[in-house]
Amino acid sequence: MPACPTRSGNDGVKAQRRLSTEWVTSDPETAMKAKVYVTLKPSVLDPQGKAIKHSVQLLGFESVSDIRQGKYFEVAMNNGVTKEKARDAATQLAREVLSNPIIEDFRVEIEE
Repeated sequence: MPACPTRSGNDGVKAQRRLSTEWVTSDPETAMKAKVYVTLKPSVLDPQGKAIKHSVQLLGFESVSDIRQGKYFEVAMNNGVTKEKARDAATQLAREVLSNPIIEDFRVEIEE
């Protein structure tokens, strides 16, 4: 099983995490798709969202009361993967690679 890229902390200690890659496909047209939405936790300040809100209000969207920014990922799965296994793999990927669990939440949707 291939290792993920090495991550280094402030103390210079390197840690490696291994993820199963058997569910990734090279043909996204015929595969099941996992949609991963990553957002800042409600208690985390979002200066980028505040700047976007200010800009859209200057453009005339005065009814906008708040904007929070986030990230969106589409992950193609192999054809033979079950919906449950695809959800488990996408959840593992979101938790260990795509999000920072200290300041971000994520949501996974599976599209067949």
